[in-house]
Amino acid sequence: MAESARELIVVLTHGSDDELSSVAFTIATGGIATGLRVAVFLTSAAVDLVRKQDTDSTVTPAFISDFLKRGGRVWACMPSVKARGYRQNDLIAGVEIAGPSKIHELIRGGAATLSF
Repeated sequence: MAESARELIVVLTHGSDDELSSVAFTIATGGIATGLRVAVFLTSAAVDLVRKQDTDSTVTPAFISDFLKRGGRVWACMPSVKARGYRQNDLIAGVEIAGPSKIHELIRGGAATLSF
């Protein structure tokens, strides 16, 4: 595998009402297990997955926690976060609010992408 392809970005738009949210984190964590550097970019309803107040009502907290513990990066889309009135302290530890330029930089460097 070429060094530039050692990055994977998983873009997730689905929230806790869709099983694709847990599937995305399962695949992202699997990527780490195979040696990829993996980042998950949450946008739209997916940003609710990492809101402290909402994590108890979703089925994905264990998936997210495991992903972060293994070195995964989670970015919450700045416009989606702002649209919901969330701030950094509303999100679980390890999640960074970021704009799409964060993933564009990795894509420019050859990162693979998946979208859910």
